[in-house]
This record gives sequence, C-alpha cells and structure tokens, in this order.
Amino acid sequence: MSERKGSAHWQGRGKEGQGHISTETGTLKDANYGFSTRFEEDKRGTNPEELIAAAHAACFSMAFSFACDKAGFATQSVDTTASVRIVMKDGGFAIDRIALEMSAAVPGIDEAKFQELAQGAKAGCPVSKALGGVPEITLKATLRR
Repeated sequence: MSERKGSAHWQGRGKEGQGHISTETGTLKDANYGFSTRFEEDKRGTNPEELIAAAHAACFSMAFSFACDKAGFATQSVDTTASVRIVMKDGGFAIDRIALEMSAAVPGIDEAKFQELAQGAKAGCPVSKALGGVPEITLKATLRR
C-alpha cells in the first residue's frame, strides 16, 4: 500500500564514528547521531531508540483515535510518550522495554471502554506489531475529564 524510506550514513569507527540520519520527506535531514547521542547524554543529535520512541508514540496515538472513531467516540486530544530502554545483553545491546504513557480527552466514554480501546490500540498499531520482539511493552492510559 505505501512504503516509506529513511537513510543513514556512518563514517568512522565505533565510538569515534559519526553519522547522519534523514527521512525521505526531508522532515529529518542529516540529523547527527553517534555513540555519545546514543549511550551518553549528548543532546546535539538523535539516536535510533529516540526515533523508535517517537514513531511508536505517533502510531499508537493514531491507532487509539481510529479505535475510538470506530467505537463511536470522538477523541479531542491524545498525548503519548514512549520510553525505549536499551540495555547490555549477551555481549551486545538490546531493547528490552518500551513504556507507553497516554492521556486522552474522549467525551462520553467510560473508563472500562477507554482502557479496552487503549489496550487494543497498543496491540494493533503497526509499530507495536513491528516491535513484537521487545519482551515488554507496557501501557499506562489516563482518561482526562
């Protein structure tokens, strides 16, 4: 149906190397990334986990809104944060947890239906499915009144 592209260029060795990440739309163009932006606190660039977190938060928010539409509820707003954790494992690195936190304003919905739709969106959003190898994906969903 549709295909999206991203690209990366890396130059140099391991810790000393530097790279640039871009998206085909140009929204992200030549964003810096490297060891320090990934494993240290250097905020002068991005990293793959941050991009996964943003993609997962965006996908989940849309999936939840569509699920509400289908159930007859109109979302006023949906705010989601995804926290992606990378850990050392088996001599390398692995993403072992993604924690989604969402709050939404959905007039007329009760708490039980809200939680049901939120859990369904978590399971059904394409990015959640793509990240199926992550051992733990949690969701804390808060209905704003």
